[in-house]
Amino acid sequence: MFDDPERMTIDELDTPSVLIDLDIMEHNITEMQSRCDGLGVAFRPHVKTHKIPEIARMQLDAGAVGIAAQKVTEAEVFAADGIDNILIPYNIVGPRKTARLLDLAIYNRVTVSADSEATVRGLSEATAPKGMPLRVMVELESDQKRAGASVERAITLAQKIEADEHLFFAGLLIYPSMPSIRPLLQEVLTRLDGHGIGVDVVSGGGIGAAMHMAEVPEISEIRVGTYVFNDWRTVADGNAGFADCAMMVRCTVVSKPDEGRVILDGGSKTFSSETLNDLYGYIVEYPDARLYRLNEEHGYVDVSACDARPNVGDIVHVIPVHACVVTNLHNMIFGHREGVVEKEWPVAARGCVW
Repeated sequence: MFDDPERMTIDELDTPSVLIDLDIMEHNITEMQSRCDGLGVAFRPHVKTHKIPEIARMQLDAGAVGIAAQKVTEAEVFAADGIDNILIPYNIVGPRKTARLLDLAIYNRVTVSADSEATVRGLSEATAPKGMPLRVMVELESDQKRAGASVERAITLAQKIEADEHLFFAGLLIYPSMPSIRPLLQEVLTRLDGHGIGVDVVSGGGIGAAMHMAEVPEISEIRVGTYVFNDWRTVADGNAGFADCAMMVRCTVVSKPDEGRVILDGGSKTFSSETLNDLYGYIVEYPDARLYRLNEEHGYVDVSACDARPNVGDIVHVIPVHACVVTNLHNMIFGHREGVVEKEWPVAARGCVW
């Protein structure tokens, strides 16, 4: 792509471009692994944040036990790169998806989760012709009220999986695993023990939960994705500082309709529609600026509160609200060290949502 990529700087990149500060990213990988190691908790990074096998390799080399991938097609990308310990913390529903899952599980250590009898039954039916047990965790309902089973349903599902000759009960899974869920988790573990069902793994998740692992000693494994880059939301939630944000989006000011407003060349196809305090990103050079509206290719910025204001042609760097979504919007992201580009990473699992 470039005449001399080894000496290319970020100033030579066209905009909008997604930049990853390698020093910050490597520090984030080391710090999270050290946090988990210090508590004796297995770490399983969630690759949906970066979708890049090379970064997953860095996480594994640092000590991660395996990876988490959100969908089967995403898992396939990493398995093709030789990563073979994969948890898919998602209900895999329907014969087309379960068939694809079992093809993946033949050659890789794959674990999935379930929160209903229908999902468990579908997994069993798909597994039966293969003659090998599939590892299935039961997902518990958390305070978030997303997916997950109630206590009673979780016990029933664990019993069904344990009794199914085609399935292997691999433990419990919950997201987010904040301290407030501990009483529920303790109840499920106690009742499963009473039924003679052992629990090998209790897998928690969430960057906020990772900050509170010591308060939930029942958790034996943690899944976190965003930490590798961090974003404005992790900063706003108190789980990181701006200095910990490895991802920034480099944009150009392409219009200045009046003194109080500028337009960037990054819109909803660059940042997504997710907001924080009704804003779409934090502009590093102009902290008082407000990225308040997006069209597909235009970012509207109110600069009326800024003492100094950008002009047409100026470059700004935006910390996005949610790094995971930004990665999935781009074909390529660029790793740099002190402004010198060292990595041009194709986003290998971009769009893998099946």
